[in-house]
Amino acid sequence: MKSRKLSGTRRRVTILGAAATSVVAGVALLPNWSAGAAVVDDPTVDAKTKATFQRLADAVFTDRTDALVTGAQGDREKPLTNGFSGDVKLSSGTARSEDATLSTLGQRKDKLAKAGEKYSKAATTVTLNATRVTGRTAKAEVTETTTLTYAQARGNAPKTTGFQARHELTFKADRQGTWQLTGITDTDQGGLAVNTLSKPTSVKVATAADDTMPNAKRAEITRNPAAVPKTGTAYDYKAMATYAEKYWNVYNKDYPDFNNHTAGGDCTNFVSQSLKAGGWKHVPGYVYDYTKWFGNADIQSDSFVGVNEWSWFAQNSKRTTALANVYQLEVGDVLQMDFDRDGSKDHTMIVTYKANGIPYLTYHSNNTLRKSLSSIITQNPNAYYYAYRT
Repeated sequence: MKSRKLSGTRRRVTILGAAATSVVAGVALLPNWSAGAAVVDDPTVDAKTKATFQRLADAVFTDRTDALVTGAQGDREKPLTNGFSGDVKLSSGTARSEDATLSTLGQRKDKLAKAGEKYSKAATTVTLNATRVTGRTAKAEVTETTTLTYAQARGNAPKTTGFQARHELTFKADRQGTWQLTGITDTDQGGLAVNTLSKPTSVKVATAADDTMPNAKRAEITRNPAAVPKTGTAYDYKAMATYAEKYWNVYNKDYPDFNNHTAGGDCTNFVSQSLKAGGWKHVPGYVYDYTKWFGNADIQSDSFVGVNEWSWFAQNSKRTTALANVYQLEVGDVLQMDFDRDGSKDHTMIVTYKANGIPYLTYHSNNTLRKSLSSIITQNPNAYYYAYRT
């Protein structure tokens, strides 16, 4: 993962007054608006404004990530409030919302610390993917890439975790042509990035369920359960983990990408690919038959790409067994979540690392590498969890 370091230890916005100079990444952005500015009837978004959209997004998400880092807030100046530059700034409502978000993320940092997880530093970059303008409204699609360093990682525990998250930023122009950031929407389906607060979303696959479909057993989330080591299997779990960590943010072109798809995202498709890399064999047949499992560039069974359909296949085929506790997961095992506890599962992940009794999950939608189970549970304490020994 590539990250860039700008001047200073972090990027931040300094607000000194209603018409003050803003500083981002060490670059002064001088205000150029005034009460007598000409009215702009049809505002346009030129390359300079797009660059400012990107820098503002970078500052917003860097501030969010820094709120999770131990000691990062001690020397930071006031976070994003109600100004940024003469051409682009935060609306007052968005500024208040971001201040509240930073406060909530600070509380999340404390909860993570109690769970034994701290971050010592972070690096965030934001890429502007596309901008759409309709009248006085601009929609900017961005991708955030963040690396967090685990503080005081013990023994062979991972040193870092990383994720990519996609967002849509809404900007509105006033009569003087000044753009204001008025809204931020997380557009990923599935798991949450650790610096976001919105509830996870998933598009449910409409399936004619009946009583013949096996129900997975919920797993407990208490710490330090009795270990359940893997024995007597022909699968290559190292290959599963290697595949997942290779393609966590660079998708394999041999398979379709189901992000932003009516199938509900790419999480299960990605896990199925990883299991296939470790020795799971195709069971060809009718695509809607959950007792079949297959996937390639041209065709995929529902059980290959659907969260619930995968669970039904995995249990019916006896390729998995239920684990009583999520902390019993080992490399190559699968974890699913039901965010809203409505009986329909929403998200699928695979364990690619384990150290000191903590499984680390890798998944798509949003793209995430080695996120600790402790942080997932801390962030989603009310979800239902399902643990599968593969």
